[in-house]
Amino acid sequence: MSDLFAPEGGYAVRILDLSGANGSEPVETITGFPSLEHANAFARRYVRDSIERCRAGGAAPDAVLAAWHMFGEDAEITPAADQAWRSANELADFAQNPARDAEERNWRILDPRADDDDDEDEDEEDEA
Repeated sequence: MSDLFAPEGGYAVRILDLSGANGSEPVETITGFPSLEHANAFARRYVRDSIERCRAGGAAPDAVLAAWHMFGEDAEITPAADQAWRSANELADFAQNPARDAEERNWRILDPRADDDDDEDEDEEDEA
């Protein structure tokens, strides 16, 4: 997919608290994804990590999903696009198959805010 028509400012990922503590409002909205592929990868890893945090040792897939629906966090991409990743497409697989390695869960490396933090660190070093 071409990002020629990416929205101004890039894509955003809304993080939704499934416990309902935040109502229907997102817990946070992360902006600045320059491409849909970047937003998709972030959202997928974020939900994968949330599923794994809800996985009790030896829990059956249906118990993992039940825990995630009660305590987990979902991610959705805005503006919604036909090629936007949706958790519903992979939830059963995530519940059935635990993550093979830490990389599958490492959404932080894809977080566009990390670039901002790196810039701030460089500014602080320049001032020293």
